[in-house]
Amino acid sequence: MSLNAYQAAQRRAETPREIEYRLFAQVTRALLEIQELPRTEIARRMDVLDWNRRVWSAMAADCLDDANQLPPQLRASIVSLSLFVGRHSSEVMQKNADMEPLIEINRMIMQGLAGQIELQNEQQPLAAAG
Repeated sequence: MSLNAYQAAQRRAETPREIEYRLFAQVTRALLEIQELPRTEIARRMDVLDWNRRVWSAMAADCLDDANQLPPQLRASIVSLSLFVGRHSSEVMQKNADMEPLIEINRMIMQGLAGQIELQNEQQPLAAAG
């Protein structure tokens, strides 16, 4: 099986939460990598910070959609985090602020997603048995 076919099959088998987790893992890994780069690597740092900001903007836009089925308080929290990520990313780019808050927020989201994935996996055998 070719790599493209394998990746397509993997995407079809992943749940939305697993896809979100994988995306946050990738962007968080990139944030960790640029944290170690010299401050002179401006283009690469800005690309990764912009990627993280776009991920959060997409999450916020999804939460603002009336069709979103998350609880309203959770949706509002995600939008608030997105606004913080946008502001703090600008501070990192312009004032060399610490990148750690962005990494920690992503890690917290990943922990929450991991818990949901684990719960889904526990419930799948029950659904298949019933």
